[in-house]
Amino acid sequence: MPYIYPAPGVTGVEATLALEISSDATNTSLTVPAIQDISVNAANDVFTWTQLDETAKLQVATTSTNSISMNLVLDSATFFGTSGTATGATATAAGIFGMSNQKDLVEFSLYMGDESDGTAGQTLSGTGYITGLAPAVSADAPVWVSPITITVTGAYTVTT
Repeated sequence: MPYIYPAPGVTGVEATLALEISSDATNTSLTVPAIQDISVNAANDVFTWTQLDETAKLQVATTSTNSISMNLVLDSATFFGTSGTATGATATAAGIFGMSNQKDLVEFSLYMGDESDGTAGQTLSGTGYITGLAPAVSADAPVWVSPITITVTGAYTVTT
């Protein structure tokens, strides 16, 4: 069984995330640099009930709550966009903060990296909203770092 193994700095193997504003007719995407870590969350909710004729609770899976969480090292162009004002109709112009602040519905595409046998890996895609920004800097970590969450609306799409 092949393993997914993102390898930083190795072309094609590393995990990459592209963001695009859904209403952008030009399909201009922002490839997010400097991802420190990334987590894909797919949590099904469960409805639980008891019945008098059963000795244990019964459960059934309901809708899923999906999100992608990560930590990024920030740079000005990625965070505030190329407009410099964190506004714009494209992902590159608005930047990550702009897309969050404008409450833009974003389309994301997460390439999970090539497989260990050299074949192309899977891509997770979907739509959602950018939330959870909390940029921080300190004397011990003298670069701006921020958590970021994409709350997914609907289900993930998986392609190869």
